[in-house]
Amino acid sequence: MSPRRGRTAAALPAPYDAVLEAYRVGLVHTPLAADSRTKYAGRVRGYLVWLAEGGGADVLGDPLQHEAARDGAVRNYKRWLKSQHRTPATINNHLAALSDFYTRLGLGAHQARTEVLPLRAPAALDPHQTRRYLRAVEACPSPRDRAIALLPYYAGLRIGEVVALDLVDIRLSSREGELIVAGKERDGGRQRTLPIHPGLHTVLALWLRHRTTVTGDDQAAVFLNHRGGRLTDRAARTIITSLGAAADLTVDDEPFGPHVLRHTFAIQLVRTGIELVTVADLLGHTRLETTRLYTQPTSTSRAATRGSLATDH
Repeated sequence: MSPRRGRTAAALPAPYDAVLEAYRVGLVHTPLAADSRTKYAGRVRGYLVWLAEGGGADVLGDPLQHEAARDGAVRNYKRWLKSQHRTPATINNHLAALSDFYTRLGLGAHQARTEVLPLRAPAALDPHQTRRYLRAVEACPSPRDRAIALLPYYAGLRIGEVVALDLVDIRLSSREGELIVAGKERDGGRQRTLPIHPGLHTVLALWLRHRTTVTGDDQAAVFLNHRGGRLTDRAARTIITSLGAAADLTVDDEPFGPHVLRHTFAIQLVRTGIELVTVADLLGHTRLETTRLYTQPTSTSRAATRGSLATDH
């Protein structure tokens, strides 16, 4: 019996439940955004349910204790995901979560191969959509929300990195400035320093002047909620998606969100001839293969070729 989408979540037997709880506790102390931690734990739970229901029965040894059994079970789980018609991207997301899980379990990352993805750049805004978004941000009355809305676009920050910013991480002079950003664990968690774009400088400076008049429990955080605590990534994401809705943005039939702005940041840099190593550094990538995806054509650029050929009409 295998877990299926849409049914009530199956209860985990005590040993598996204890393993999952230990993994969840370990995730709390990582720099992963809250929604990423939730997704990772959910994917690992699905795998453990599959194991508990006999999915790894033909594997020799305990997949939670032996490396060879680990790899056999993960490969079987990957085959099961494919039988459920999961997309290659979804399967790779599950495999990434399982690599993290097994690493924290002390067995090291599994050796199952990831799925080959179509060579197409991630969803990004075209120039017309970008202008609409920037106008929607400009019309927003909240200086805090405007700063949040522009950080993924002008600095390429992930939403988790936006809300993790502390006041000491922003250094502004009258015309220039830089951001100190702590990257995600999958990128080595290394700190990176980013120049502040002129389009972001004014908005950030305005918000920081307002921020000095705001009191709250978290005196270090750049962005506070209305109760004085650090703003959550979910709240920051909602600010950005609401502005996207105001600008009537949809991208490749995907929901608009902060990740689209980060992709737009990267693609614009690549399109203007910035070296890939520099773009990788700005994004916090440790592998050039990750950044190289932005050199691929977007669906928008592919579609634009339809109107580029001469006709007799």
